[in-house]
Amino acid sequence: MSLHLGQRLRAVCRLRIIQQHTMSTQAGAEVHLERVGGAGVVTLNRPKALNALNLPMIRRIYPQLKKWEKDSETDIVVIKGAGGKAFCAGGDIRAVTEAGKVGGSLAQDFFREEYILNNAIGTYAKPYVALIDGITMGGGVGLSVHGHFRVATEKTLFAMPETAIGLFPDVGGGYFLPRLQGRLGLFLALTGFRLKGRDVQRAGVATHFVDSQQIADLEKELVDLKSPSFEDVAGVLESYQKQSSVDKDKPFVLEQHMDAINRLFEASSVEGILENLQQDGSSFAQTQAETLSKMSPTSLKLTFRQLAAGASMSLQQVLVMEYRLSQACMRGHDFYEGVRAVLIDKDHSPGWKPSTLQDVTEQVLDACFEPLGPQDLRL
Repeated sequence: MSLHLGQRLRAVCRLRIIQQHTMSTQAGAEVHLERVGGAGVVTLNRPKALNALNLPMIRRIYPQLKKWEKDSETDIVVIKGAGGKAFCAGGDIRAVTEAGKVGGSLAQDFFREEYILNNAIGTYAKPYVALIDGITMGGGVGLSVHGHFRVATEKTLFAMPETAIGLFPDVGGGYFLPRLQGRLGLFLALTGFRLKGRDVQRAGVATHFVDSQQIADLEKELVDLKSPSFEDVAGVLESYQKQSSVDKDKPFVLEQHMDAINRLFEASSVEGILENLQQDGSSFAQTQAETLSKMSPTSLKLTFRQLAAGASMSLQQVLVMEYRLSQACMRGHDFYEGVRAVLIDKDHSPGWKPSTLQDVTEQVLDACFEPLGPQDLRL
């Protein structure tokens, strides 16, 4: 009996070692970390999954960033996506959903470690340049927006579409969105409106715009810099931006609607915003009202409160708050239903619970923002 038990234990141990090795080599294939000249270069390498961010990738990127930050021979960090379509289309939501359904630890670990990585980027001591050439949503925004430099191209597609899947614009959305012009951040957060190309910079999400065909040259010039200061990096980015002509003369897509956005989204509640939109009568307002009517009522109210609170918080305080919200969503109904409707069955007919804004009470919302005691995020 003991012999069999010993053999089984050894077999289990071997299996564990193989699984760990597979995970680490797989993560190695999914994100490339290399030193090029004086630069640390991070390449997200899951092109078939639009470079969606998973936990093994986070666990490789974070320690490497910390190492480069202390390393006297690394002067700058550049992060980019492989495959030409996406920088990073978001987090690996399906895996988190599966874990959440069965009470797996990934539902805690993923958000916790992702937010710790977001904070490391937001507090990075060296120039950090995100080349957001392609789809940049959700988790991809977290990998870029808190860094010093975010370079958009005509291929950039930015959105925070979380209210459509029963979540909220996390990864520090509560910090950067309320700091955009007027009520633009709240509008983007509630509706999931997509910004493209130069508009990502005009909105204030990207710091620079460079034609996509120049990105390879730009990257080469950045990694060749010798001990660059933040000003040196900004100088290089500005010189490339000056040479970029794509869509130069096109106005900001929301320019003609900014007054309406500032007026209609200036309310003390989501119900107030919806009332404003319904009473306005313009086709723009009607479209936004229709969009909001499809979103999770709980997500809309969480997001409204998240941005209102985040406007006067530090990034660290926002991430602690958002971790609490993420775990409330993992305990709830709408996240699983939203992922089913949008990503799995793709019927786009989620059955939200509660199904109306009126039924999402202040008590329900208060509970989502409650501290988690020893489980709280520590930064």
